Amino acid sequence: MADEDELEALRQRKLQELQVRAQQEVLAQEQAKQVDAQKQMLMRQLLTPEARERLANLRMTRPDVVESVENQLIMLVQSGRITQQIDDYTLRQILRKVMPTKREIKIERR
Repeated sequence: MADEDELEALRQRKLQELQVRAQQEVLAQEQAKQVDAQKQMLMRQLLTPEARERLANLRMTRPDVVESVENQLIMLVQSGRITQQIDDYTLRQILRKVMPTKREIKIERR
């Protein structure tokens, strides 16, 4: 009997821990969604439609680069260093500086 009571108490504790963990995960997901929504709203205000489209296309192949550029742009806006909308040409200049250089591979046949 005592073993069964201990086992039941252990089960209840485990169940409560799992429920708390699940709630924390849900809260974390909601916060991530809110942050993403705020970032998207800021990008809509900061970038012209053409520049947003370029970033969306680039996100398919280089999501890490896009994330980095977006974070840098947000920091620049928050610090007051960017006061006007960024057009496609300016975004291309930024991306050229940020994108890693491609290595050229040469194959020599002998």
